[in-house]
Amino acid sequence: MFTQKAKTADAQERALTAASHLLAAGLIEEKNFAAVADVARIFGIGISSQMRRLIDDENREDPIAAQFVPTSAELNVTEQELHDPIGDESHSPMPGIVHRYPDRVLFMPSTACAVYCRFCFRRETVGAGSQGLNDEEVDAALAYIESKEEIWEVILSGGDPFVLSPRRLEKIMLRLQGIAHVGVVRFHTRVPVVRPDIIDEAFIRAIKIQKAVYVTLHINHVQEMSEEAQHACARLIDAGFPMLSQTVLLKNVNADADSLRTLFKRLVELRVKPYYLHHGDLARGTSHFRTSIAEGQELMRALRGHISGLCQATYVLDIPGGHGKVPIGPNYLSETGPGRFVVCDHRNQSHDYSDAVLPIGNE
Repeated sequence: MFTQKAKTADAQERALTAASHLLAAGLIEEKNFAAVADVARIFGIGISSQMRRLIDDENREDPIAAQFVPTSAELNVTEQELHDPIGDESHSPMPGIVHRYPDRVLFMPSTACAVYCRFCFRRETVGAGSQGLNDEEVDAALAYIESKEEIWEVILSGGDPFVLSPRRLEKIMLRLQGIAHVGVVRFHTRVPVVRPDIIDEAFIRAIKIQKAVYVTLHINHVQEMSEEAQHACARLIDAGFPMLSQTVLLKNVNADADSLRTLFKRLVELRVKPYYLHHGDLARGTSHFRTSIAEGQELMRALRGHISGLCQATYVLDIPGGHGKVPIGPNYLSETGPGRFVVCDHRNQSHDYSDAVLPIGNE
């Protein structure tokens, strides 16, 4: 794995090392070396051996390389891009906790990932050199969850919680099992795709508790779903963990109807329910990945009626500033009068509809 984050006194050396690893692996060209080293001074770089194996070196538009191999485009920071694009910091009462919604909380025990996505909205807080929670901070975060009876769902994210050792995960899960008001534990992870070898029997035992445990897989393109990844997902599902997926809409990766259709259908075939399609967040240095909302809505229109409802993800925007996610898909209904509407079907044909309460007779 090539991984480096340069934010310490030896930033220059660490950045050059990261760029040198990428050059030696044939993932960047010599002419791009200096720019990639500049990127490595700012953002984490990490590509697992599994993802390296799946990159097509002959395809300059390879969708996997686009997600993990740094480019000079990341040095272009636009005016509207933010250090903390979804407002984690303003909703963090203590290290490792983001409490944005009343009945659920984000718990982030680790800031490490198995890979580092070039579009990540937490790209400035994750990576080598970042500090995850120590044992005392984990205990404090769990005590916070225990003290808030309104918390029904705990979402483990980060970083990637699946990179924690089975021993640490089991300790966390047993604590959550003992909190009566917690009904659901949900993991957000890329590991089953990017490091499927981690999902072994010891790992599964560590996360299996007597509460509902869901696994949400981050996957953006069907080429990520290798045979090993399929087996990892099947092991989780067969062990009793329902699986959902979340996908980020990314220009030059999946921002076309065929790519999304193929991905979502394949996920459903593998018993993974598409859950969210995220509009790209305003993370610094990611403008080359973002589509317009109008483009995203048009893609959702192209999917509606052409793939099963099981394959439909909800297109969402995480409002900058920490105001939460909202669905931003296309609107198929327009009001023309009191209780009267025009409804557009998936063929773009319009139909009148009324739910007005009409009087009976002349009374």
